[in-house]
Amino acid sequence: MGLIVYGANMSPFVRKVRVALAEKGIDYKLEPVNPFAAPPEFHKISPLRRIPILRDTDRPEPNTLPDSSVICDYLEHKYPEPALYPADPFARAEALWFEEYADSAVAQTVGRGLFFERIVKKMLRQQPDETICASTLTEKIPPIFDYLETAIGDKDYLAGGAFSIADIAVGSMLVNFEHAGETPDAKRWPKLAAYMARIHARPSFKACLDEERPLVVQIRAA
Repeated sequence: MGLIVYGANMSPFVRKVRVALAEKGIDYKLEPVNPFAAPPEFHKISPLRRIPILRDTDRPEPNTLPDSSVICDYLEHKYPEPALYPADPFARAEALWFEEYADSAVAQTVGRGLFFERIVKKMLRQQPDETICASTLTEKIPPIFDYLETAIGDKDYLAGGAFSIADIAVGSMLVNFEHAGETPDAKRWPKLAAYMARIHARPSFKACLDEERPLVVQIRAA
């Protein structure tokens, strides 16, 4: 059976794992799990009650791993080619920093302040609070985008001169920014806007976007 990813396709953390798998050309099965109504058996393998969880059926049980960063690191060691982590020690640490920044600061801002309000709340049949969205867009997003604009500079990728886990993590969070109906202002953040378009055009990202966008359109129109 190979690898099973438990989670929801619009989760940026699930997407991060799926993009890593696609970049490495690894087959897997996505097993849908709603984190807001996960079955009791899922909680046994997800102590934090979060997605994704990876199951490697080539191993004897217990054979599950929680947390997208842990999963991606495991995949890198089990399937080292093509590499998604820079070989140079400093560049690798830099890539891990951008992964952490995406999974913490960007996730909390984009996820809570925009995606949760405009997408998740509608899925839960709740009313979005646009005052939260407005505050997020005017106060919280600009410092993050200013930092990423500077970090990208004239480079194609964030760390090590090649596509890496840094780009996967940041790119995945920017997908949810788009799903919430937003795009970076190309006049204010031209390098970030170009970077986002470039990363999302990769086949690994495009496959996820093509799968997710019809559902996002349906949810936002509801």
